[in-house]
Amino acid sequence: MKAIRVLDCTLRDGGYINNWKFGKRIIKNIIRDMVDSGVDLLEVGFLKEGDFTEDFACFNSMREIKKILPDDSYKTEFVAMCLYTNFDISKLEECDGTVPYIRVTFHNYDINEGLNFCNEVRNRGYKLFINPINIMGYSDYDILSLIDKVNALKPYGFSIVDTFGSMMMMDLQRIYRMCENNLEKDIVLGLHLHENMLMAFSLAQRFLEIKLPARNCVIDASLYGMGRVPGNLCMELLMDYLNHIYGENYILDSTLEAIENYIIPIKRKFPWGYSTEFFLSAKYNLHRNYAEYFQKKGRLTTKDINNLLAMIPSEHKTVFDKDFAEKMYIRYQNRIIDDTINFLILQKTFSDKCIIAIAPGKRLARSKKEIEKYIHQKQPIIVTNNFFYEEIETDYSFFSNSKRFFEYKNHYNKSQIIITSNIIMEQKQGYVINYERLAYDEGRYFDNSGIMMLRFLKQCDVKEIALVGFDGFSSIGNNYMDEYFGDFVTGMPESNERIAEEIRRLQKEIKIIFLSKSLYDTCEQS
Repeated sequence: MKAIRVLDCTLRDGGYINNWKFGKRIIKNIIRDMVDSGVDLLEVGFLKEGDFTEDFACFNSMREIKKILPDDSYKTEFVAMCLYTNFDISKLEECDGTVPYIRVTFHNYDINEGLNFCNEVRNRGYKLFINPINIMGYSDYDILSLIDKVNALKPYGFSIVDTFGSMMMMDLQRIYRMCENNLEKDIVLGLHLHENMLMAFSLAQRFLEIKLPARNCVIDASLYGMGRVPGNLCMELLMDYLNHIYGENYILDSTLEAIENYIIPIKRKFPWGYSTEFFLSAKYNLHRNYAEYFQKKGRLTTKDINNLLAMIPSEHKTVFDKDFAEKMYIRYQNRIIDDTINFLILQKTFSDKCIIAIAPGKRLARSKKEIEKYIHQKQPIIVTNNFFYEEIETDYSFFSNSKRFFEYKNHYNKSQIIITSNIIMEQKQGYVINYERLAYDEGRYFDNSGIMMLRFLKQCDVKEIALVGFDGFSSIGNNYMDEYFGDFVTGMPESNERIAEEIRRLQKEIKIIFLSKSLYDTCEQS
């Protein structure tokens, strides 16, 4: 057996990008190309329970997996993975050698249950690989304790899995030494890396440098680094490195063909790669979904996300808790200030006035005549929502979105600024209103910026509000005017009904009209 082997995890780990729906033809073609490349081990997907067609790299049984395997695999051996909680072990067939390896994964809070499942896998004749989730979340004592239990089970292999991409060189060296010195010598040592800190390729090289010759190892990689954002160690880099430094003979052309024909088209639709948010999740060794959850809010700066991630306690780090994340977000946004004077000044200014409220939807650019007509007839106060509008002279700009405010603050125009207290400013600028005053209405929480602005205007006892550029969210194309919000979307079509509902509630207390067509007015889903 080779001392260094490569495992391709594209169809399994890469499946997080496209929900494992590669398509039957592409699954079989990727397998064919990787067999031709000479890859040592090929993980065909997840062994899990569910309703899957042949287009998915997820399987209910080994019988289903065998249908997509080629007749000739040369030296490549096939692997399946399962999270022990997602598969009924009683349904696992005895190993017939077609898929000789199963990798089992579990969390640090259910080690014993996971190892019991592992024992059943091994008893059915499979070469068992134990892949504990997030080894960076283990203390040294916990790692040594786990290794003792692994040794007692005598699996084929054990992997160092950097689930959250937080591993540094010193971490790798420390964990490798513990494994090398305590793991039984005939157990293969695996390495699985993620690209949160752009360290995967460097860590893989260092692993190969410090690995003792007697210890057989397996290194995971995926085509083009395909995997949940930010991605995995790139297969093509690893193969080329092993060819040049260790005299291997992987056929890089086959790997590159698979990337060009099947992976690049997927990346155009579902991009992955380095991002600061997922670097920060790795920095704090957190489940990546926390960074993703706060990022999708569309209202937080990267600095805000950093502050939030830093506050997550250890007991919530390993498993994503959506309810906990939402409570953190609300608590973080809700900075209490004394806004009494600011509010009274603004209320006196706005009371009994007509207002044009302007948002940067695409229809704003086509509504110039309607705006001019309304201004001529009503002499309104003009207020923009989360942006500065350069086409007409505006009176006020309302910001409750921290991300938007810091994008626009260097393009300050002559309008006065009204901001909510969740936005942290380095210096006093404009009127600050309590976030809580506007995010809640009769106990209902909703921090959409447009609704918060309308609630503010209602509290100021305005006479009438005319909305323009409040188009609503579409899943097709950019939702905003060119050169204003770019391609960033802060809502989805399903948000339209919730926003429309809030507008209808406000219309019972104050006159609100639409100067431009809006999905909030018609609630048409696009």
